[in-house]
Amino acid sequence: MTVIAERPAVRALQPSLIRKLANTAIGRSDVIPLWFGEPDKPTPAFIRQAAKDAIDEGQTFYQPSLGLSELRAALADYTNGLYGAAITPDNIVVTPSGMTALTVALQCIVADGAAVVAPSPDWPNVAGAAEILGAEIVRVPIRPRAGVWTLDLDELFDACPAHTGALAVNSPSNPTGWMLEDEEQQRIIDFCRERDIWLIADEVYNRIVYDREVAPSFADKVTDDDKFLLINSFSKSWAMTGWRLGWLTAPSSLVGTLGMVGEFNFSCVFAPTQFAGVTALREGEAFISASRERYRAARDLVAARLADLPRVTFPTPKAAFYAFFAVDGVTDSYNFALEVLRDCGVGLTPGAAFGPQGEGYLRLCFAAEPALLERALTQMRPLLT
Repeated sequence: MTVIAERPAVRALQPSLIRKLANTAIGRSDVIPLWFGEPDKPTPAFIRQAAKDAIDEGQTFYQPSLGLSELRAALADYTNGLYGAAITPDNIVVTPSGMTALTVALQCIVADGAAVVAPSPDWPNVAGAAEILGAEIVRVPIRPRAGVWTLDLDELFDACPAHTGALAVNSPSNPTGWMLEDEEQQRIIDFCRERDIWLIADEVYNRIVYDREVAPSFADKVTDDDKFLLINSFSKSWAMTGWRLGWLTAPSSLVGTLGMVGEFNFSCVFAPTQFAGVTALREGEAFISASRERYRAARDLVAARLADLPRVTFPTPKAAFYAFFAVDGVTDSYNFALEVLRDCGVGLTPGAAFGPQGEGYLRLCFAAEPALLERALTQMRPLLT
C-alpha cells in the first residue's frame, strides 16, 4: 500500500538535492565528501568534557522549555559582548538546532498563504519549512558583481507583496558567503518596521568572517518592540553540528509563545548538551579564532586553484566556508555533480539545491584539510577545464 501525505503543501515538497546526491555515495572510502556544510574537526575536548561531566552528575531529566537559565544568560552576555546590544535572557529561547529554531519561529508568525521573501541562492530549509506551513516563497536574486556577491535592497523591497508575512535573510550566507553590512541591515529593519512585517535573520555563520572578527548583526539594531527573530546555532562556530543545539533571539513578548510552541515540537533540550553550550560560549574564543584562520587559508587555496580554470567563475566569499562557483556550459547542476562524483570521486552540492538562482553553480565546503582540498581540486580539474 502506498501512503500519500494528506496535506497538499507536503505532497508538493521536493526532496533535498543535497541529501539526494550524498545518499548515492555517503560512506564510500573512495569519495572525498565536500557536500555537507560542517567542519571536518570533531568538537573540541573541553566542550565534550562539559557534557560528560553533566551526564556523570546525573543531569538527565526534563529541563525548562525555554532552556537552562544559565545558558540563556550566557547567550545574552555573549551577544551583548560581541555587539554592544541590549539582549536579556528574556529574549532567548534555546532549541535543539538552528533548524528547529527556524521551524518554531515560522510556526509562530507565518499564516497559510502568507509570502516569505528571501534573497537567493539560499539555504533550502528556509523555503521548505515555510512551504510546509502553506506559505508562498518569493526569491530575490543575489548577484555576482565585480567578483563579489551583492543584493539590491530596492529590488528586495519592491519584491515584497502586500501579503508578505516575513522577510527571511541569511547573512552571512550559505551557500554564497555574501554578507550584509551594518547600513544595509538598518535599511532592512526600517523597511520591516514601515511595512509591519517580521524579520527572520539567520546569523549562524556570524563568527566565520574573513575581514573582521564578527559579522554585522541585527541584534544591535532591533528593539524589544520590533518584530524580529534572530536564529543562531552552535554547529558551525564551535564544530558542534551533530549536537543539535541552537537558539532564538526574539521580542520578550513573544518568548512565552515560542516556548509553548517549542513544547509541542521538542519539549526541551538535553541538559548535558546545554551545559556543553555554556562552556563553548565561555571558553571557545581561541577555538573560533583558530578555526577562522584555518578556513581563511582554505578559502585562499581553493580560490587560487579555481582561478586557473577557464570555465569556472568564483566570486570570493566574505564569510562562511563555501566555494560557490559557476561552471560555463553547465545548465543541470545536479547531473553535473553526479558526473563529478562518478568521474572524479569528489562529492559536491548542486547549486540547484539552493533555488533557481543557484542553477549552474556547485558548492564545495572548504572546512577541510589543505591536502584533501588539493587532492579534490586536482581530481576535478579534467571536468572543469
